Amino acid sequence: MKISWKFVFLLAVLGLPVPAYAEGDKPTITMRFLSPELATKAVTAAVEDCTKRGYKVSAAVVSRDGNLAAFLRNPLSGPHTIKVAQRKAYSSASLQAPTSQMKARTDLSFAPGILLIVGGVPINVGGHFYGGVAVAGAEPEIDEKCAQTGVDAITETLEFAD
Repeated sequence: MKISWKFVFLLAVLGLPVPAYAEGDKPTITMRFLSPELATKAVTAAVEDCTKRGYKVSAAVVSRDGNLAAFLRNPLSGPHTIKVAQRKAYSSASLQAPTSQMKARTDLSFAPGILLIVGGVPINVGGHFYGGVAVAGAEPEIDEKCAQTGVDAITETLEFAD
């Protein structure tokens, strides 16, 4: 009896281990990112809130991977606010926590890009993490309130995104 190569190939394929996934497990990961329009809406709301409070600030939104998604600066804000807002947003996104909760974490002070100054908040809505928003140029506690206004401005849209 002659054995065909097709038969050998079939046996080899059937004998190979196949990765098994539990029911509900997926072999891929889906990540959510803000649209440019929504990121812009967040920084606009944050800057407008601080402007109403009498402060000239910069605001930044970074995506969950720390990349800049939107930025807005009052032309009268200090030049330092550009980098500070971006680094606060990066810190909040990287650690998925408000920077106000991190200021006592001296162990993080040497981490690249991390800035332990109050004013950054994560964008966590509906069980999904999107990134961080931060403000620089006002008093730190005011920066955080304005940043939270930015998150609040996009929360409803994100909650109904599914």
